[in-house]
Amino acid sequence: MTALHPLDNPLRRYDWGSPTRIPTLLGTAPDGRPVAELWLGAHPSAPSRTAGVPLHELVRSEPVAMLGRRVSDRFGPRLPYLLKVLAADRALSLQVHPRAHLARAGFNRENRLGIAPGSPERSFHDDQHKPEMVVALTEFDGLAGFRTPRTALDLLAGLDGPLVAQVRAALEADRSPTGMRSAFTHLLAARTSSHCPHAVATTVEAVRERLAAGSPSARADATVLALADQHPGDPGALASLLLNRVTLDPGEALFLPPGEVHAYLSGLAVEVMASSDNVLRAGLTTKRVDSEALLACASFAPRPPAVPERTTSGTHGTVHTYRAPVTEFALTLADLDGTVAVDLPGAGPRVVLCLGGKVELHASAVAEPSALPRGASVFVPHDAGSLRVSGAGHVVCAWVP
Repeated sequence: MTALHPLDNPLRRYDWGSPTRIPTLLGTAPDGRPVAELWLGAHPSAPSRTAGVPLHELVRSEPVAMLGRRVSDRFGPRLPYLLKVLAADRALSLQVHPRAHLARAGFNRENRLGIAPGSPERSFHDDQHKPEMVVALTEFDGLAGFRTPRTALDLLAGLDGPLVAQVRAALEADRSPTGMRSAFTHLLAARTSSHCPHAVATTVEAVRERLAAGSPSARADATVLALADQHPGDPGALASLLLNRVTLDPGEALFLPPGEVHAYLSGLAVEVMASSDNVLRAGLTTKRVDSEALLACASFAPRPPAVPERTTSGTHGTVHTYRAPVTEFALTLADLDGTVAVDLPGAGPRVVLCLGGKVELHASAVAEPSALPRGASVFVPHDAGSLRVSGAGHVVCAWVP
């Protein structure tokens, strides 16, 4: 019998997470430890469960009923996206996600080398690429994509230190993406040098003095100082001068294609991505940094951060839908005031999470509606039919376009 499937979702506790934001969403008491991410999906490394069954196993058991013929034919018997709530009090690692062919090659290579699944020595945890889209729930700060070499050189001008001098020289010699790659490579390579902490500290002090003197690049300089305070001696703090600095207001969104170097800095957001756990790190982390794989996967072409397409509808209930140029995922966020019901995407596999208030979810092929208080979520199979949501609350729905 067709049904909606309530989800029990795993928490990810990383040191950059907030101890309060996700527990508050879930209505649970904070325990003082950071909670960085809430995962809602079917990635085998940390799947949601429904009635004790891992979601990826449920999907595999009846792929056409769960996914629909269109999605199962395109992606096989797997949910192609992963939805997350992300709560950052500190910066995440400076990172990039691989393109599809590089993810397959890297995953197969590490399998041949016998690196165990889940090992910290792994760079590729699956064979999937990982485009992602983030929608801010609070003010949300990050770094995304490279600035133009001219802008980067303006920010680097006058700063002391041998490492920043190498970075500056690389860009002065070649103001193309190749020069930016060379500049970034100097920062990556410096991590293995015993002189790196002193070189970074010298430049950070120069940034501090510039900011105190009334710097015209105050925002970029403040970012360097914040990152250096969180990760002393890490050249990733200086790498922020090469990258676009972004602030999203609630409801604003950012799309990160594979190959885009980025780091989230702070805030609460929902994030949807291709169902992958492939992260290649460049710095601002104690985890594995795989410089060779990262340089092979990253794009160094300067460009402004990509903004997904956004459409808005409704009056009493406002619905925002975000679409990126990918086939795996889209997001719909709906704010309801209790006066009218709102339609949500009505085909394929959907994951619905109540972010606030209390709503009822009505599926056309399911007899009884499902009540969703704040923090509750359900997996909606294709066979459940079209969806309407009523009540007073704020919901997010991930779906396959």
